[in-house]
Amino acid sequence: MSHIYPPIKTYHSEMLDVGDGHQIYLEQSGNPEGLPVLYLHGGPGAGLSPMYRSFFNPEVYRIIGFDQRGCGQSLPFAKLEHNTTEHLLADIEFIRKHLGIKKWMLCGGSWGTTLALLSAIAKPEAVSAIILRGVFLGRKQDFEWFIEQSGGAAQLFPEYYDEFVEMVKNGAKDLSVTDRFYQIFLHGDELSRVHAAKSWCMWEERISVLNSSVKEHDFHQNLSRAASLALLECHYIKNNCFITENQILQNIHKIDSIPGTIIHGRFDIVCKMENAYTLSKAWREGQLLVVPEAGHSASDPRISDAICHATDRMAKFLKEKQS
Repeated sequence: MSHIYPPIKTYHSEMLDVGDGHQIYLEQSGNPEGLPVLYLHGGPGAGLSPMYRSFFNPEVYRIIGFDQRGCGQSLPFAKLEHNTTEHLLADIEFIRKHLGIKKWMLCGGSWGTTLALLSAIAKPEAVSAIILRGVFLGRKQDFEWFIEQSGGAAQLFPEYYDEFVEMVKNGAKDLSVTDRFYQIFLHGDELSRVHAAKSWCMWEERISVLNSSVKEHDFHQNLSRAASLALLECHYIKNNCFITENQILQNIHKIDSIPGTIIHGRFDIVCKMENAYTLSKAWREGQLLVVPEAGHSASDPRISDAICHATDRMAKFLKEKQS
């Protein structure tokens, strides 16, 4: 039986002006006096899903989430200007100070793990613990694995990959797949942009879960999420996530004393298993939990169950540490 907590409502939400013409949507739920935890969603560009609130005991945690720049309820929608990793990290620190939190736990999935690690490395004294699901380290090999024909995902799902790149297969041969999609997102007509966004998101969705049955029409009801996810992922991948090669691993020693749990599905095709294993070897306090017969998505009951158990254990550990 799944350990996931029942859905809860937010007790407070607001829009924060973070400058550069951006406003970000911020929400809180759970116990206002509980252990503060910031949840960092994936993508970039996926936005918050209400499901994330179910990963934490609402009696124990003060649960904080926000839509990153350009997605979800944040404004303006799908804006690329002033939308870099540096800006997102500044937003995280802005939120912490705005809420008057001295120290909080960071929890993220996929791209959210990248942000959690970078944020902790930048300000380790503000982080009590870290829980990660589906690690993405932002290296060249990680981009290639996910999006290029030579990558592992394309080799495992060649028929899906052919469908994914069908609309860009006749593009300039000197351009990568990412660059070809980027050209469409920035300069294509509306119909082409919508088609490209659906293709991009369907590729990711198909390889995110085991035995996926997703079809293109499944994205009709949420075109805005598909548009922001595809555009912002493409934008960040094209720019190497705005970080240097191996930046996380080269600085991981800065969070050696911060306790962490690294949750990774054995058959995660979006973010390869090697990411989590390599991170666990480099991060002294990062304990690796491999989930058998699971893929990338947090919606997988085995993954969500592992996250809930991890947050329960970490809450107990932090409370014992405080007493």
